Amino acid sequence: MIRVLLVDDSPLAIAILKRMLSKSTEIEVAGTAANGKEALKIIPQINPDVVCTDLHMPVMDGLELIKEIMANYPLPILVVSVSGREGSINAFKAIEAGALDIFLKPTGGADVDQDKLAADLIMKIRILSAVQVFKKNRTDNAFVPVSGITAETEMIPSISAVRILVIGASTGGPKALEDILSILPGNFPLPVICIQHISEGFQQGMIDWLASKCRMKIEIAEAGTFPRPGIIYFPPEDTQLKIDGAGKFLVTSEPLFDGHRPSVTVTMKSVAGYYKSSALGVLLTGMGKDGAEGMFSIKKAGGITIAQNEESCIIFGMPKQAIELGAAVYIVPLNEIGPMILNYTMHNPKMKI
Repeated sequence: MIRVLLVDDSPLAIAILKRMLSKSTEIEVAGTAANGKEALKIIPQINPDVVCTDLHMPVMDGLELIKEIMANYPLPILVVSVSGREGSINAFKAIEAGALDIFLKPTGGADVDQDKLAADLIMKIRILSAVQVFKKNRTDNAFVPVSGITAETEMIPSISAVRILVIGASTGGPKALEDILSILPGNFPLPVICIQHISEGFQQGMIDWLASKCRMKIEIAEAGTFPRPGIIYFPPEDTQLKIDGAGKFLVTSEPLFDGHRPSVTVTMKSVAGYYKSSALGVLLTGMGKDGAEGMFSIKKAGGITIAQNEESCIIFGMPKQAIELGAAVYIVPLNEIGPMILNYTMHNPKMKI
């Protein structure tokens, strides 16, 4: 059984979450708390596998609770938050403090698909329960070239060869994106496209949070415009983002691909189709297989592909699928992906491995 601690000052919210989790035979609510102080008292007693916490609570709020948990009882934490502007930004401050994912706070309204919402919550908790959380992230400073590719091979491109960077991520992705994007300079010479799986209503909060960490400008991609160097682009929520035959953004409402809209694979395939060997693709932590086929398209077109390694992933799902497919030119720890991108685009093209 997966033991869950629910932390929220609203009895109604607790009741709704309990009802949703009761649909799973694998999950039990081991305890509840009305604020962070209460939660810290009972964590050693009930030994939960996952903590689900609201952010706005009296006595001790969710952000302070997350900091205390990560310092004293490192556990997987799911933030259960409203999706308003302020709530979204606070949710990403919580992720910065150590929370792993976000779930839209349920209201119990009749207009909501309660079964789907419950299934989504149960899936997130199942995924997070398998994550091993540490007080400090493990680091690994070694590049791991695969398929016989090394720094001295002829596949290393010239500085001018790479014309676009596309990054895909899911669970654990917002913090991984911050780690990479925050080191890119304001005059970064490429456009950057980011596809991040995230609950509806939270993307703008993530963008606002990332904007406070990055020197590059962040925008929502607009259909019919060209990607510009020095700009980080995200798709509009609940859309597929492509590059069309003229090199412009194409935004569509076409069906989900591998269960996702936006889909990393959909975007990467279109980038490979237009930019061919000039594309640099990165696949980060996340559950499932989205992005594996797209990254393979970039590799087949002669582009450069980087998969985050297992040791630095929150969830080694998407990168693992890409690696097993043979789509990754390099398998790289998270803390080295940003420097590797800079080596390809702004510094000596000979890799420093």
